[in-house]
Amino acid sequence: MALELVIGTKKWSTWSLRPWLVLKRSGLPFTETLVELRQEDNRSEAEIRVHSPSGLVPVLKDGGVTVWDSLAICEYLAERAPNLWPKDTAARALGRSAAAEMHAGFQSLRGECPMALDVEPRAAELSEATHKDLRRIAEQWLYLLDRFGGPYLVGEWSIADAFFTPVVTRLRTYGVKLSDFGDDGRGGAYAQRLLETPEFLEWQAAAK
Repeated sequence: MALELVIGTKKWSTWSLRPWLVLKRSGLPFTETLVELRQEDNRSEAEIRVHSPSGLVPVLKDGGVTVWDSLAICEYLAERAPNLWPKDTAARALGRSAAAEMHAGFQSLRGECPMALDVEPRAAELSEATHKDLRRIAEQWLYLLDRFGGPYLVGEWSIADAFFTPVVTRLRTYGVKLSDFGDDGRGGAYAQRLLETPEFLEWQAAAK
């Protein structure tokens, strides 16, 4: 039986984008169920609750197993597909650390710069709290690219890169230059690399 991934509106839902990219990379067959977000009269939540005990997307359904939360979904998939984390123990641990930090942190960046794939890029005035988030992102990316040699954060593409793909859409939409936050150019090149993956381009085309 094919997996079913329940997701939200593609131009907005960063949480849905992450496991969708991971599923695409895994090679596992799946079907996609899309719930339009921001509907009136709480219709979005009612439609989501048909699938999700949390009332939130994304949700993965695998027969009698329902997994909610994007990070939990990705780790569930990693047990099925060996190509989603590197074999090296250190690379795997640091990749998981990066994904978990993105999953739980960077609240100012999230609040000021929501993903909006239907919006033309523009320069935005950002708070010092968001600047702090951006400095940490640049620092983290350079550390991992240095340690594992790229082209992605822990060598080959992994779940960590799926978690940062929505971030790079924010950088593009709000005119953020990582060179202003400690990047020496390699972080910007990595961000562009994520925007050019076939999986992201497919999602972006559907969002528009």
